[in-house]
Amino acid sequence: MVLDTMSSDNPETRERILKAAWRLLEKSQGRGVRMTDIAKRAGITRQALYLHFSTRAELLIATTHYIDEVRGSDERLAPSRSAQTGTERLDAFITAWGTYIPEIYGMAKALIAMSDTDDAAAKAWGQRMEDMREGCEAAIRALNSDNMLSSTYSPDQATDILWTLLAVRNWEQLTITCGWSQEKYIETVKSLARGAFVIENVS
Repeated sequence: MVLDTMSSDNPETRERILKAAWRLLEKSQGRGVRMTDIAKRAGITRQALYLHFSTRAELLIATTHYIDEVRGSDERLAPSRSAQTGTERLDAFITAWGTYIPEIYGMAKALIAMSDTDDAAAKAWGQRMEDMREGCEAAIRALNSDNMLSSTYSPDQATDILWTLLAVRNWEQLTITCGWSQEKYIETVKSLARGAFVIENVS
């Protein structure tokens, strides 16, 4: 049954739309999910859907933010943001993002698969990756402020490398393809990051 609503101010309808988009994208891995499909899953008309989200890109971006809200991303990042040293912040950020990937993997895989041919998906995933890059940059800045950042790389280069190291595809390769445990993945990434970026203490 389609429960039409013509108001864009109905939070319950908005949440149904976001839940529908999330579930459909995960289930299909991004293949062939149309606005019409999402509207049907949410129990509203396509016209009503567009009252809440004027473009597909807007809906996909909002869906990634909704997932963050449901999964408690701010709470996960709290230890990183409150860390007292750059090294602690680096470790905490790697832990936060590394343990978050399995929970958003379905949505991430869908958006990545769609990005080559779907501008809306590319925009949504691009924004998600820029948000993650900001976390990498904050960790590297903290190291630099502590005078603990290796001179091998500039802060921008170190940020680029950490951002790449934490890419979902790398997590997928190690944990799914190679069969690593989540714990081994996180500890290895921490070790690699420390080795690349952190100056060893000199007595």
